[in-house]
Amino acid sequence: MELMVDFPGGARVDAHYGPFTIVTDQPPSGGGEGSAPTPFALFLASIGTCAGIYVLGFCRQRGLPVDDIRIIQHVHRSGQTGLVSQVELEIQVPPNFPAHYHESLVRSAQLCAVKKHLEHPPQFSIKTSIIEEV
Repeated sequence: MELMVDFPGGARVDAHYGPFTIVTDQPPSGGGEGSAPTPFALFLASIGTCAGIYVLGFCRQRGLPVDDIRIIQHVHRSGQTGLVSQVELEIQVPPNFPAHYHESLVRSAQLCAVKKHLEHPPQFSIKTSIIEEV
């Protein structure tokens, strides 16, 4: 898999993957225009949306409606480092959602690939290279 990142202007940093462009920006206080989420906000959103894919799949397999289901993500930061110390996902279901599926929803959300990668982080390698002239 290859993803290309470029700098289209201002504080924007965009990622291109296949036919998609993921646009990021910084808030005005960080020198940007606030025209898009920050990279870190997208990172955090990837956790909740990944869990959501698994919840959606679980419900679809059982013919359960998802219209009134939502996931609320709470991010807690360390007072000492300012880094994220805990991510809490709360799957909210309507009153008529079958109670015997509540724990199964939790187990399905725990299958999230983003969460698994955070629990077992990859190694990082960063280098520079010269762009070859065409």
